[in-house]
Amino acid sequence: MKQKNVQDAGIIDNGSLVRRWATYILGIYILTVGVSLAIRAGIGISPQSSLTRTMTLVMPGVSQGTFNFALEILMLILAFAVMPKAFGWRNLLSLIPSAILAVLLDFNLAITEWVVIEPYIGNLGLLVFADALLAFGLFLMIRANLVLMPIDLFVNTLHNKTGRKWGNIKTIFDCSLLVVSAGIGLLFLGAPQFIREGTVLNAVLVGQYVKLYTFIYSKTFGKRNSGKVGGPQEPRAAEL
Repeated sequence: MKQKNVQDAGIIDNGSLVRRWATYILGIYILTVGVSLAIRAGIGISPQSSLTRTMTLVMPGVSQGTFNFALEILMLILAFAVMPKAFGWRNLLSLIPSAILAVLLDFNLAITEWVVIEPYIGNLGLLVFADALLAFGLFLMIRANLVLMPIDLFVNTLHNKTGRKWGNIKTIFDCSLLVVSAGIGLLFLGAPQFIREGTVLNAVLVGQYVKLYTFIYSKTFGKRNSGKVGGPQEPRAAEL
């Protein structure tokens, strides 16, 4: 979602820092619930989740939240390597929400372990619902107007370095994660894991849901917030 579109919709909160952090953490929690339910649907998950979930099969003793946090750290290191002069100490703050996300992801995976749906149509419906939750969490994180997650920081750094369109870089990055995930699955497990039709559905639905929430919010509260809108460089959050 482009900064101008977000600002035009009037969803950015520049008020109380306490309220914004509360919104941000609530967004992380809802997002991880969505990710957990998408995994339970069993018909494919997002590129990032497919990689970290595959790693839990390769190394069963390590949780998905831990692998996700490790991936975020790697992206932070890569962001520094690409543009070291543009990297500030504030970027290290992104590790705080990353750690919170890791803990909440493992928690929600644990409490949704009982969710098993047999008919395919039920799995499809669960995935659609899960993506709606994931997108709403993402929407709240964007609204909070705080730090970028390391993965989005890395993509944003590549965008600033190359001048290429952010969306194109994000697409290439997601495809790269899928290739790595599939490669690890083939090498260690005999076949790619967690990459199915739901992976494509996730890519389509999450963005559309965020647009829908933005539209609803702007129509409901837009006039009330007019003249109070501002934003960060690129108000995005991690899609798991």
